[in-house]
Amino acid sequence: MSNKIRNIDHTKFLKKIDILLLAVFYGMVAGYFAWSDGETFNKVFKLCSRLMMTIAIYIVFRMIVKRGAVASFGWQNSLSPVFYGVYLGLGWISFLWSTDPGYSALQWSMDIESLVFSYYFIGCFLMLNYFFPENKIKLFKVMGHAIFGLIIIFVIGYFVNPGVFMRMSHEGEEYRLGGFIMNPNELGMLAAVGISCYIFCLYEKGQRVFILVKIFIMLYAVILTGSRSTVIGCLIIAFFHINQSTNKRLKTGMYSGALLIIPVAVNTLIVKSAGNGGVDEVMSMTGRLPFWTALITEGLPREPLLGFGFQRINYTLYFSGVHTYTASMAHNTFIQVLMNLGFIGFTIMIFQMVFTIKGFVQSPIKEVKLMSIGIIIPVVINSFTEFGIFGETNYSILFYQLLIYYVSMKINPRLTPLERKSLLRRRPDFKFAKT
Repeated sequence: MSNKIRNIDHTKFLKKIDILLLAVFYGMVAGYFAWSDGETFNKVFKLCSRLMMTIAIYIVFRMIVKRGAVASFGWQNSLSPVFYGVYLGLGWISFLWSTDPGYSALQWSMDIESLVFSYYFIGCFLMLNYFFPENKIKLFKVMGHAIFGLIIIFVIGYFVNPGVFMRMSHEGEEYRLGGFIMNPNELGMLAAVGISCYIFCLYEKGQRVFILVKIFIMLYAVILTGSRSTVIGCLIIAFFHINQSTNKRLKTGMYSGALLIIPVAVNTLIVKSAGNGGVDEVMSMTGRLPFWTALITEGLPREPLLGFGFQRINYTLYFSGVHTYTASMAHNTFIQVLMNLGFIGFTIMIFQMVFTIKGFVQSPIKEVKLMSIGIIIPVVINSFTEFGIFGETNYSILFYQLLIYYVSMKINPRLTPLERKSLLRRRPDFKFAKT
């Protein structure tokens, strides 16, 4: 009887934790948006909201421990977090030669803050899976629901108040979803990550129709953003999951959906873009290729080894090539690293990515492997044209940090005598795994 009551209590507790994790992740990602056109308000909101969510996830983490878990973690694929730490360490040292130490320090601090959040967020799921094996809380569900909750605001806003939720581009010839609130390419990438998370829900029985409706809503949002990189990412994600599926009916449904997307993709990537800006604009990636060329040939030779300082690409705020536009960031996360930390930082970044992707591919847990690859696809594709996983603070960095911990952290089953005693006092029904 006592075990039955205890299990019922666990069920209620797990439902509460599920809601809290969803709310915290929603709040964390929402903290990257500019919800007002006031610059001061946005800075305060972004700083305070993300700090509050980091504190909140620590509280949820402690709730799980108090309920009957032990925060005993081990490491696997350790070179991935080690090289990420080296990258951040070099970024910290670069304050000494940064062309704007204050800005570099701010960007670095926000990366550390999201890194702390990611540690406790992934730690929650690891403890839940090990100490509460009956739980049905899944990382892909929490992320998918939270992202959909944000995307649906923009889709509704498109119909209700397009003046706020749409952004004019291409000299007024094209309107793209995002408005002043979020860069359309970044918003499209977020929707693609949400789609990737929801596809995992299709592998489970129940509510597939409801999930498909949500997926198509987010696909509609992707189309409204007009993001070419995101459309490519969505197609790759779709065919990746099609290739993995063994369910013939599900496979047929996925192929049908992908075939419906291709005409839209062609229209968005080639016809519409060429019509608005010409074929030359499409081939130059909206002027990015000449800008990247100028960064490497004109800017990099000035500081080739250690760069201009963390998240800096020039001695002044903006860089402008002889025949390019002016910008304060590289619009390519890999060139961004090359400029702000030089060839030394770039080499560290390459090794870090290699070991991270190696962790995805070699993971013995199929869900971890597929989810990691499914999320990294749109994030990396977006990183070639926007802020990205090593750029100025954005939620791509948050997703990448989550994935680093996701494939590197694990529960250490070998508890100390004190930890075992403490756990059994709170969970007398807990059965230790044989080690």
